[in-house]
Amino acid sequence: MNKLTKIGCSALCGSLAAISAANAGEMTVTGGVDMSWISLGDRTTGNPIGMGSNLTFKGDGELDNGWAFKLSVANTNAQALSAAVVTIDTNSLGSIVFNHGDSTSGLQAFDDKTPSAWEEPWGTALSTGIDLVTGSGTSASIMWKLPTVLGVSLTGTYAPDMGSVDTADKTAGVSTDNDGRGYDVTVNINPTLGTEILSGLNIFAGAHSNEQYNTGKDNDHFEASAGITYAIGPVTLGFQRTGEITGNTTTPTDVDGYRNNMYGVSFNINDNLSVSWGKTESEKNFVNPGAAEAITTEVESYQIAYTVGGASIRFADADGSNLTYNTAAGNDNDARTLSVSLAF
Repeated sequence: MNKLTKIGCSALCGSLAAISAANAGEMTVTGGVDMSWISLGDRTTGNPIGMGSNLTFKGDGELDNGWAFKLSVANTNAQALSAAVVTIDTNSLGSIVFNHGDSTSGLQAFDDKTPSAWEEPWGTALSTGIDLVTGSGTSASIMWKLPTVLGVSLTGTYAPDMGSVDTADKTAGVSTDNDGRGYDVTVNINPTLGTEILSGLNIFAGAHSNEQYNTGKDNDHFEASAGITYAIGPVTLGFQRTGEITGNTTTPTDVDGYRNNMYGVSFNINDNLSVSWGKTESEKNFVNPGAAEAITTEVESYQIAYTVGGASIRFADADGSNLTYNTAAGNDNDARTLSVSLAF
C-alpha cells in the first residue's frame, strides 16, 4: 500500500518540538474499500450490494535506548474507531503490545488459522452464528511477545477486566458483565530443524481463562485452540480444533461449551490466482445432554481470489446446515459472495 502522507513528529504538535531527533518518527495512512454482491439461496437477499471502507493510521519512532515503538489506529465504516494498538519492541526482551481490542492479541489470533484463498468458510455472506474462541482479544489488554528462539514464539496476555475496551487515557473502564481478569498463553512453532521439507510446517496452540462471578456460574470460563498447517510448494493444508467451557453447571439446558473442527486446503495457481476449500463443524453442548441434545452447525466453502496491483477480485460459494445452532426447518442455506477490493 502506498503512503498517503508522512508527518514528522515535530509537525504534530508544537509541544513536541523539544523531542530529540533520535525520537522523531513518522505517521502514514493506508486504506482501501471492499465492495460485495451477495446471493442467498433460500432467503430473501434484499439489497445485495455491500461496501466497507477502511483507513489505518500508523506511527513509528525510536527511543534513545534503541527501543522501537509503533502505533496503529483502525478507522472503519462510518468513521468508527475500531481499535488502537501500541507496540514497544525491546529487541532482546521481545515486544510489549498494548491493545484495545483489535483481535490480534492473545488467543483470538488463533480463532481460525486454516488456509483459505480469501475468507474463512464462516466469514462470507452466510450468517452462521458459529462460536469462535476470542480470549482476551476483544478486551483492553497487555501482551508480552517473547523473541522467537529455534522457531518457537511464545506470548502471554493479561486483560484486567474482560469486556472493557477503548478506555481513554487517565480514565478507568468497567465492563457491564460479570467477567473479571483474563489470561492467555499462546505458542507458535515452526520446527524447521534446518531442513527444507519442514520449512512450511507450523504448529500452534493457545489457552485462555477468565474469572466469572455473581453470574450463577460455578466455574471460570475457559477456551483453547490447537492446530497445524503445512505448506509444500503451492499447496497449503490445515486442521484446527478449538473448544470452550462456559462455566455453566446449574441449569440443565444452559450451554456447557462448544467444540469446533476446522479443515482447509489452498492452492496458489500462480502469484496472482489462488483457490481453496474449507469446512467448519461446530458442536454446541448443554449442561445435561439428557435435557438438551448437542447441535452441530456445519459450513463448507469453495473460494477463488485474483489479485492484480492494488485490486483483488474474490468469489466464495458457501453451504451451511443448522445455522445458528438451530435444527428447525429453514436453517439450512447457501450463499454466493462476489467481492472487489481496492487498496491505496
